[in-house]
Amino acid sequence: MTVTPFPGADIPAPVFDIEVILAGIDTMAVQKPVAAQIISVANSDDTDAKTLARILSSDIALAGRVMKLANSAYFGMRGRVTSLQFAVTVVGFTTVRTMATVALTDLDDESRLPGNFWDLTTSLALGASTLAPRFGERPPDSLCLGLLAQLGAALLHHNDPEGYAEIVAAHPTFRSRRAAETRRYGINSLRLTAVALEQWGFPAAMTTPLKEIDDYQTMDGALLRAAFEVAARLTIDDYEDIPIARLTLGRLREDDLVPILDLVRSEAAELKYAMLGQPVDDPEGNPDGWVF
Repeated sequence: MTVTPFPGADIPAPVFDIEVILAGIDTMAVQKPVAAQIISVANSDDTDAKTLARILSSDIALAGRVMKLANSAYFGMRGRVTSLQFAVTVVGFTTVRTMATVALTDLDDESRLPGNFWDLTTSLALGASTLAPRFGERPPDSLCLGLLAQLGAALLHHNDPEGYAEIVAAHPTFRSRRAAETRRYGINSLRLTAVALEQWGFPAAMTTPLKEIDDYQTMDGALLRAAFEVAARLTIDDYEDIPIARLTLGRLREDDLVPILDLVRSEAAELKYAMLGQPVDDPEGNPDGWVF
């Protein structure tokens, strides 16, 4: 009997050393010191909004993104946030730290990412945030979880672009893709994200769902499973829905997803715009009226 290997198996897997991958990210701190400093101090008991805004003001591009997010539909402020300190207060320290992590790890450079990365990520983040109260979680924290969940996929792609592209093409569904990642690298992308976030001191509330997403008997990964289902229904062609009650141990019904899908469709583009910065025709990144 002839055994057909899974797509991508004919491409030799690179030597994959997690410590080397994470050390490579740490070297970026030299090139992006403001983002690195924010990641380091954002959770300190000594840090307040004024201090964080002062640090953030040294990076105009990152500060501009925080301002755009604070003024987005998600936070309901629509143009009323005109100072960086107020923006930090509106979005919260965890969100600022998340945005700094995005900048530090080059997740804002789409040329270095798997295809469709940010369409998936914004759908995932908004899905997790909107569903968060149903699981007893805070929406801003769940937004951050969704925004960072695919960090590991970006790292795998950067380390092995040809091989990872084969996996993405052959495995459009996320659970199947995680299994293929484990076969090739010995770790899946979500667990790699968890390892990275643990190294940078993110709390267990951010890392546990990433580790438990494939355990359908626990609620620890249920919110993230539901968010991935929302993202899949919106971003994967000809996707075969998985019953949401099965993914959430009965916490959600299909009717619960209808308004969530509509909201994510309407707000995903604006969130992507806020996370990635100004369009190419607006290079200044500092709209009139913003006070840094």
